[in-house]
Amino acid sequence: MLFLSTWFLLQQVDWMSVFKVEKVTDTTKQKLDDLFWDFFKKTEKENTNQFVINSIDSLVAKICESNNIKRTNIRFHVLNKDDINAFALPNGRLVLYSGLILAAENQEELIGVICHEIAHIELNHVMKKLVKEVGLSVLISMTTGGGADMIIETAKMLSSTAFDRGLEKEADLKAVDYLINANIAPESFANFLYKLSDVESDMMRYLSWISTHPDSKVRAEYVLEHAKGRAAKSEPVLSQETWDKLKENLNE
Repeated sequence: MLFLSTWFLLQQVDWMSVFKVEKVTDTTKQKLDDLFWDFFKKTEKENTNQFVINSIDSLVAKICESNNIKRTNIRFHVLNKDDINAFALPNGRLVLYSGLILAAENQEELIGVICHEIAHIELNHVMKKLVKEVGLSVLISMTTGGGADMIIETAKMLSSTAFDRGLEKEADLKAVDYLINANIAPESFANFLYKLSDVESDMMRYLSWISTHPDSKVRAEYVLEHAKGRAAKSEPVLSQETWDKLKENLNE
């Protein structure tokens, strides 16, 4: 009876408020996001071409508006790098490499990848990955001025290592939902996965996004399965002229 009474009383306490865990987590996410982005900004070249930024912004805005995602929660940057890669940072920041955009045969393929990364953000996968692989105490230490080397290593980890299979699948399926809600056929996302998984081995060093997301053919298959019977009539976000001009600007 004493145990049950104590347990009942403890259940009534709002421990999240007592320890301010939510506040600490939000603050930590924001500081980590800024620290990691500061590393990439110093080590990579950001694309500031306004036409490129506006074009990608149109794609991100379409996804957000169609899925009730607060637009201001998603920030993005384009880095001039040949690698076919994209990744998310802890507090809603999305990083796209120019190589990924150029590798996309059409805008629907690119939007599929963007949806996948936004899903990681919305499902809080980045922080789950960081807490699991680095530890909360180490992460908090980074935000209080400690562990400069750890900041660098962790930033590299986010851009070059995969989430576990469960989180990857969850993000893929959520991406399909995002695409359908935005009237964009998910088949293009699946085709992109198939295409990248079939490239010759001597090109793999450029395919960071595919190498950090294993079993791409399996992923393409369950993407198609999840979309089955939920056909979306594709409505292009960008005109063909704008899509072509976007690639021209990135090739310059």
